[in-house]
Amino acid sequence: MSVAHPPFQIAGQDIVAGNRVTLSISVPGQSVYTPLAMPVHVVHGKRPGPVLFVSAAIHGDEINGIEVIRQLLKVRALSRLRGTLICVPIVNVYGFLNHTRYLPDRRDLNRVFPGAKHGSLASRMARVFAEEIIDRSTHGIDLHTGANNRTNLPHIRANLDDRDCESLALIFGTPVVINANLRDGSLRQYALERGIPMLLYEAGEALRFQRMAVRAGLRGILNVMRALEMLPKRKTIGPKVPVVEARSSSWIRAPQTGLLRTDVRLGNRIKEEETLGHIADALGENEAVVKAPFTGIVIGRNQLPVVNEGDALFHIARFSDSLSVEDAIETFHETHIEGLESGDYHEPLT
Repeated sequence: MSVAHPPFQIAGQDIVAGNRVTLSISVPGQSVYTPLAMPVHVVHGKRPGPVLFVSAAIHGDEINGIEVIRQLLKVRALSRLRGTLICVPIVNVYGFLNHTRYLPDRRDLNRVFPGAKHGSLASRMARVFAEEIIDRSTHGIDLHTGANNRTNLPHIRANLDDRDCESLALIFGTPVVINANLRDGSLRQYALERGIPMLLYEAGEALRFQRMAVRAGLRGILNVMRALEMLPKRKTIGPKVPVVEARSSSWIRAPQTGLLRTDVRLGNRIKEEETLGHIADALGENEAVVKAPFTGIVIGRNQLPVVNEGDALFHIARFSDSLSVEDAIETFHETHIEGLESGDYHEPLT
């Protein structure tokens, strides 16, 4: 006998089991003449289960996650959903409209949680998201890209010392999982303090849709939902991407100002003292070599040729066995590159 699933309450609305609703949650406006709202889509299953929120664009220029969520909401298997899925494709609506990472007060929304009802604009927005989304959830996935002019290899950042987080991080299916320290005021820190297992997915660069990043993000979310028994298991299982954990990562910075010529790509395995790039002036003089201080895998890279001394250039993750990571990345690319040439990068909607 099935258990009755009560309505899901959010933003003053009751969503009846078996329904899906698009709604707008008001956020603090800059004036009474410029009201803004955060778009939210809720799928409330007919049967009880976890409450998963999936959010994107907490940094307004990180838009890959918006496309991931759009495709997620088209998956037909959501008609058989157990529990509740809360999708927030654009958290930082101010930054999104202005093609910027930040809010109008130049604050980073991902550094002010849990926020306050009577604080700054950033603090008030964080409080709205915390109360309406995070506090109603049992699990969370936050979708990110590299910062402005940087690109990231698809990877998961999570607290691997938390057993539930580690399990979901491995299930997501990126080749690299990084044990990331919690940052004060971050959405992830607030969620974990509330006992909510939380994953942060990094892939691609700001202000771009990148097919492989979107494809991997969609598949990863569906993997997590199946593991949580929110969706039925797939009848056919594709090749499993091996996942390797990293306990630390570091940015390699520019030793001088000039023009950067890069010698490595995302996912490359590099050895200690290997050359990563060269920096010289416009005439090719006064050249400096950028070398790797340790062995690892390139998981992030600066995209701008013009660099200043101290700029972050290459993000390298440390592994006890970097050869196994190289194999994992190769398998990952083989799994997700299929169909990209034809323009079809959608998860089968089953």
